[in-house]
Amino acid sequence: MTQSTRDRIIQTAADLIDQTGSSDITLAQIAKELGMTHAALYKHFKNKQALWEAVTMTWFNQTILTQVQPKPAATPTEQLHTWLWDLVNAKKQAFNTNPPMFALNTRYVDNNPLVLRAVLQPAYQTINTIMGYPATNTQTAEAILSAFATFMLPSFSATWNLPDYQQRFEAIWQLIAASV
Repeated sequence: MTQSTRDRIIQTAADLIDQTGSSDITLAQIAKELGMTHAALYKHFKNKQALWEAVTMTWFNQTILTQVQPKPAATPTEQLHTWLWDLVNAKKQAFNTNPPMFALNTRYVDNNPLVLRAVLQPAYQTINTIMGYPATNTQTAEAILSAFATFMLPSFSATWNLPDYQQRFEAIWQLIAASV
């Protein structure tokens, strides 16, 4: 399997979602757009689930994780606070600006704890780097990010545009700040 073909399939699927405004794209539509057979997609992805996981993982990395970089701050704790605030706002913006891809991400990543944990590994590593935690142990970073689940998990998305959004974030931050 060539990586470039795999990447083209992922990009084509994402483009079709953007063009149609729907996450209900079929494998046949993707194959037709690429000029290949439906069966040829299975040479690159073991099943439809694997394809949609790859599409949404790529989207999440490009739309959320790569957009949120640690900013210089006086202390690691202040840097972590700013980074977490930027992260939850990137997720909120993705929810507000790309509902079809957000829905697909919800279905194939956020509703699958093992896939979600894999997707969040770079975020855990960022927390470890900011705080100087050992790179090989992500348990503390996972616990920190878990504290902000109401700002990351789609089941809470209806609350993300409420006026007390930042106040709720700060309340959770105050609960964990002394422990990080």
